[in-house]
Amino acid sequence: MIKSAAAQCRLSVAGFLARAALAAARDLDRTSAEIADEREVITALFESRRRLGWAGSNLNQVSKALNSGADVPQLDAALAAVQRAAETVHEAASLLIAQRAS
Repeated sequence: MIKSAAAQCRLSVAGFLARAALAAARDLDRTSAEIADEREVITALFESRRRLGWAGSNLNQVSKALNSGADVPQLDAALAAVQRAAETVHEAASLLIAQRAS
């Protein structure tokens, strides 16, 4: 959902998230509690993005090892890390969408 929105705005995911964060910070018509809640969600999205980057790096290393015929005992852990990060992104994005809808 975030990738799609970023693409529609012709922004990178990081640029889209940064723009969303700035828009929330500049919206003076909302209460500070609403803005704080949205900032927490955006912070979670940025953290999840970092985690997905780390997990992706781990998966690249696993792929290299598999392609060279090596045994990869950490494959399940790498896949689990990607799954956890993806779930966190999904939850944070869902919260952000729910906050905007209300």
